[in-house]
Amino acid sequence: MRARFPLLVLTLLTVLSCGRDVSDSVYSGRSPRIFPDYRDVTVPATIAPLNFSIDKAERLAVTLTGDDGTVLYVRGSMARFPQRAWRKLLRANTGASILVDTYEFVDGQWFQDAPFHIYVSEDTIDYGLAYRLILPSYEGMGKLGIYERDLSSFRQKELISTEEVNGCLNCHSFNQCDPKDLSLHVRGANGATLIRQHAKLKAFNTKTDSTISSCVYPYWHPSGDYIAYSTNTTRQGFYQRAENVLEVFDYASDIVVYDIRNNRLLSCPQLKSDGAWETFPAFSPDGRTLYFCSAEPRAIPKQLNAIRYNLCRIAFDPENGRFGDQVDTLVLAAPRGFSVSFPRPSFDGKYLMYTASSFGNFTIWHNDADLLLLDLATGKTRDLQGVNNPDAAESYHNWSSNSRWFVFGSRRDDRIHTRAYLCHIDADGVPAKPFMLPQKNPREYYDTMLRSFNIPEFVTEPVPLNSHKAWRLLKRGKKAQFQYSTNP
Repeated sequence: MRARFPLLVLTLLTVLSCGRDVSDSVYSGRSPRIFPDYRDVTVPATIAPLNFSIDKAERLAVTLTGDDGTVLYVRGSMARFPQRAWRKLLRANTGASILVDTYEFVDGQWFQDAPFHIYVSEDTIDYGLAYRLILPSYEGMGKLGIYERDLSSFRQKELISTEEVNGCLNCHSFNQCDPKDLSLHVRGANGATLIRQHAKLKAFNTKTDSTISSCVYPYWHPSGDYIAYSTNTTRQGFYQRAENVLEVFDYASDIVVYDIRNNRLLSCPQLKSDGAWETFPAFSPDGRTLYFCSAEPRAIPKQLNAIRYNLCRIAFDPENGRFGDQVDTLVLAAPRGFSVSFPRPSFDGKYLMYTASSFGNFTIWHNDADLLLLDLATGKTRDLQGVNNPDAAESYHNWSSNSRWFVFGSRRDDRIHTRAYLCHIDADGVPAKPFMLPQKNPREYYDTMLRSFNIPEFVTEPVPLNSHKAWRLLKRGKKAQFQYSTNP
């Protein structure tokens, strides 16, 4: 006690010397300029604490008051909420709201800001996210890895990185948020596609004599028996004077479906045509429709700005692996003045979210890229007002397993780095205000995190990936070979 008493007194004196009590505050009436912007957001009851700061404030005092009367008070250089008290507050106010009162200490005076709310949804969210962290540059790869984040805490785990596999990691995909089914493509000297199913991880050479490249952009069939891929001849170019910096485009692309049970790669003339570029496949939740994007080939770079990808679909029979004879166009892009990419159907079968930009298909580099929502029952597309930022790219979106949340990447923060944002969407397709992935010290984290969040996906449980076993599989000279087959 003798050793602790002076420290306790010093701590109290330090706090008290930072300004008068907040009861002497002056009401400013201003909406607080907090970072991240968590004002009036809707969150799940299991989300990690929404810690925040106010840049010009010397100190903060924050009171959270739940509709049930529960109060949580914190004070310091930032608003950092104890995890146990935070969880208790959210559980007690699930389906209700929390009133947030903020006080800023500036130039010797406390100021009370206008209050705001945090709404706690009754809709649950999945265990976590899996994403790639990558430098937002184009000169070199640097360290790149696939990571897992527990959404109820700040725990982040590295699953696999370039330092282990000595190659580029890209195109990770799970089966409707179930991480037990995994497809992960690795490029480089030991490159291969890693596929994990039924607790077995195997390495495959997915390039065949009948396909234009290795298989990329995977999407699992809900049965787990098939994976849709595209094969692409991709190039990149740089602008001298333009709002955008980099352009990535295809010279050719086709779609194939890998039949896991029979080790055969399926295709058909409608998905492998010289008269169209087909890319970004996605199965419907019932597994009987394959969505994809298709564009008329254009001369590059002369006609690059004229490339418009339509949203299309073709029937698929999972019993025998057969495709339908007809391709339907759901969104004809050119008359709308935009191009479609990254179609992602909700798992309840109601909606399909896609990215729209003025041209092309690699929309993460297009500042005008926005998320749109197609109602599959009515065929009508709606703008996700309140979700999109007019000056920054929104893309790489994915649904939660219950279709009540979606995650997407946005560059709205600094226009350079892509951050992960979460958003609630109700049964009628109405989105709430999105919020940035919480961090323990968000200002410090995002100011020093010089890598972008890339392809975030929800996962229902921790990802069972053994990086050492993956590396041993990649180092082996011989990989299992995909076998190509026409429409059976």
